[in-house]
Amino acid sequence: MTEGRLLSVLIPAVGGQGGGVLAEWLVDAGLVAGHAAHGTSIPGVAQRTGSTTYYVEIYAGDREEPPTFSLYPVPGALDVLLAPEFLEVGRAIELGFPSPERTTIVASTHRLFSIHEKMATGRAIHPPGELEAAARAFSRTLVAFDALAVAREHGSEVNAVLLGALAASDALPIGPEAFREAIERKGIQAEANLRGFDVGLTLGRQRAETPRPSAKRPFRAPPALAESLTVFPDALRPLVGEALTRLIDYQDEKYAALYLERLARFVGGDRDPALAEIVARQLAVWMTYEDAIRVAERQLAVWMTYEDAIRVADLKTRASRFERIRREARVKDGEVEVTDFLKPDLDEIYGVLPYRLVAPFARWAERRWPRGRPTVGQRVKTTTILGFLRLWLLARLRPLRPVSYRAQWEHERMERWLTAVRRCAEWNSALACEVARAAQLVKGYGEVRRRMTGAFDDLIQRALQAGSLETLQGGHASVATELTAAYRRLVLQGPEQEAKAAALAADVISRLEKNEPDAARAAITGSGAGG
Repeated sequence: MTEGRLLSVLIPAVGGQGGGVLAEWLVDAGLVAGHAAHGTSIPGVAQRTGSTTYYVEIYAGDREEPPTFSLYPVPGALDVLLAPEFLEVGRAIELGFPSPERTTIVASTHRLFSIHEKMATGRAIHPPGELEAAARAFSRTLVAFDALAVAREHGSEVNAVLLGALAASDALPIGPEAFREAIERKGIQAEANLRGFDVGLTLGRQRAETPRPSAKRPFRAPPALAESLTVFPDALRPLVGEALTRLIDYQDEKYAALYLERLARFVGGDRDPALAEIVARQLAVWMTYEDAIRVAERQLAVWMTYEDAIRVADLKTRASRFERIRREARVKDGEVEVTDFLKPDLDEIYGVLPYRLVAPFARWAERRWPRGRPTVGQRVKTTTILGFLRLWLLARLRPLRPVSYRAQWEHERMERWLTAVRRCAEWNSALACEVARAAQLVKGYGEVRRRMTGAFDDLIQRALQAGSLETLQGGHASVATELTAAYRRLVLQGPEQEAKAAALAADVISRLEKNEPDAARAAITGSGAGG
């Protein structure tokens, strides 16, 4: 009797990714190929707090009776890890399932962010570079590409594309025709899934891996502002050009010109180019471009393109939004009903009105409700005529934005921030960079934004105070730099750390007033937030 080989396949999938169908395709394909096969699943928790684990074993051998199949994979003895989303590769590695001597990893490199990544105040997205490095280190063969983008391009699904990539890897003794027959037998969108399978098969044979983004981002400067860009260094122009595109979409070219005017204060002469880049990011568009592969980590909150009620209404009534909803709902000719649940507070409502008109009321509201404004809950059916018109008319208030109460409030704070950055640059370039990075704190909506801007204002005041004390005492504002960085890191850890940040700043300032820089630095180090 010839002993065969038992092959194991693990599919960690999130709800809605078709992991169950993918597991059934594998079992059916194994049976079509003449092997014994068995599949099982262990349900996870809802959405990204956990994944549903699908496990398939395929026995390829001549025994009349197949071996007893297992219901769960053995760590270190996995033959194939088939991941419809890249973070699931990291989870499987953490649990010890794949091994570099045995495991073929086939994965889609796109990300669906976890609950913890979304909840964090600061940047908490797991670095994709680390995931890729781990996948390479713990696999015998790695086939990884953005299967979601491929599926959308060809009108298919991620699981079908990955099945094709698996077929091309030769990790299982199953030919492409057996996989195709399994898809046809299942009878679920067979034509579209076969199309995705064939594309995945082609990419898998090319050993497609995570694409390497170009070191240079595309330069998309509007022609009318091209001349104004000549004062900026070549390294900064792609970032500025991309920001201008967003600013014009948000308001107009005049508004984009204001951005250039503000940014021009930080370029030329002996000014630190790193400082200009940080200001460019924070002022116009908060995106992390430290590494091109981390584009997925770009922050959605922006400052000059802050999302007021006008912006929200504009985005919700764009034709591209309804096209995306229809595409994701997989509806061609059917009716789609969209209901938007909105809950603006008083600040957001009167914030779109002219400053002179509502400023007295706004000051009264701040005294009347110092810890939170009343909210107005609404359910707007955007796919009805009246519902759409409500938001569409609100979006048409864009010309009023420059004179609105919210614009006055936001731009006054921007100018104070820019003035503080320039002042700190006279003392210490590193301190100026940290004050520039502090703009990361200005984010959120309603009460969250009020709380975060309060922390931001206090941070700026403390940085200027500490820097001034140090320079008067003959120092180089190094303690002020460490304090600013520590304060920002603490606030970004969550609301519970904001009081600790304020207390640390008060302690450090007190020690600097006594001309005790070493004790001040020790306090920062002891806080656990020092760099």
